[in-house]
Amino acid sequence: MYANDGFRELDRRECLRLLAGVPVGRIVHTRGALPAVLPVNFGLDRDGAVVLRTSEASELVRAIDGAVVAFEADEVDAVAHAGWSVVVTGRATVVGDPREHERLVRDGPRSWVPSPREVFVRIEPELVTGRELTGGRTLYGLDPVP
Repeated sequence: MYANDGFRELDRRECLRLLAGVPVGRIVHTRGALPAVLPVNFGLDRDGAVVLRTSEASELVRAIDGAVVAFEADEVDAVAHAGWSVVVTGRATVVGDPREHERLVRDGPRSWVPSPREVFVRIEPELVTGRELTGGRTLYGLDPVP
């Protein structure tokens, strides 16, 4: 974070609380040696891990299983010039344990596009960062844009 840029750094607890309140985020991974960003619905597990539910045959699963990825979610109010953004960085892995899979079937996120053979992907929260816009246009004496 940069000093005096109108943002407040969020601690890990605040970041996870905010993530728990939104249904969609973006997974950032590598595709063909280039960055790729894909919107996904998700859930948070008990330990703060991000959990995705998707088709076993998904290209996304093959691209991220075992890879370090970033996951970002945010909430923005363009009228009030307010909002926040949280990024979770960590290793993504397909949940292989049958008991864990069954627990997530009951308690995990629901897929918006169900498929007959679904898997869960966990992103371990190795690094959790976030920031909240605190200044907006009024910080510098400017009126908000109508």
